[in-house]
Amino acid sequence: MILAAGKGTRLRPLTDTVPKPLLEVAGRPMIAYPLRVLREAGIEEVVINLHHLGQQIRRGLGDGQAYDVRITYSEEDPILDTGGAIAAARAFLSSGTFVVLNADTVIDLRLRDVIDFHRRQRATATLVLRSDPDAARQDAITLDATQRLRSILGHHHGSDAVATTPRNRLMYAGVMVLEPRVFDYMGQGVFSITRDVFPRLLAADEPLYGYVHAGYWRVLDTPADLAAGREELARCDT
Repeated sequence: MILAAGKGTRLRPLTDTVPKPLLEVAGRPMIAYPLRVLREAGIEEVVINLHHLGQQIRRGLGDGQAYDVRITYSEEDPILDTGGAIAAARAFLSSGTFVVLNADTVIDLRLRDVIDFHRRQRATATLVLRSDPDAARQDAITLDATQRLRSILGHHHGSDAVATTPRNRLMYAGVMVLEPRVFDYMGQGVFSITRDVFPRLLAADEPLYGYVHAGYWRVLDTPADLAAGREELARCDT
């Protein structure tokens, strides 16, 4: 699943008339990058949620043939946030292991390696993480020595708080691998997968893991990041 329903408010006025996933980045629509990550991992069936200017995304991507995938669309009105979006697509996602990506994230990730790691750990959920050594974040994600998740958004596994140091301070990188079991911890309506569902999973002692990515990553959600991403990715293509 690619999460693409957001209004892109930090990129206004560009997103007043063009949905953020269709903004051009080095000659491609932004959403082409997560589509490529999925396709390179052998994933052919994709669901994309729509809200803001969603019909433009539907017209732009069509059935997915141009990207060598088959696209299903999940319409939202009102917008459902990340958890609600996943829950609304349950019929599409609940048959087995599935992946969720953000439409505005560019990452040079070998997704097949993450899925293999997730299955070896028999995880309920695996978050792709990146180092965040400079930001003083109270909501940092921490792992233990086995890469099992110990804390997220101030919620800790068990009763012991985990010390957050520059060495183990991590942040979510916009890609996760999930098992259908996560739907047992979801309701309906508007809610967040990270703020609402992951604390429940952690409290229930579900096996949650982190996969640390050290390669290229850029989220394209502000004018400065969009400009930097365009320059970096154009340079990679030359």
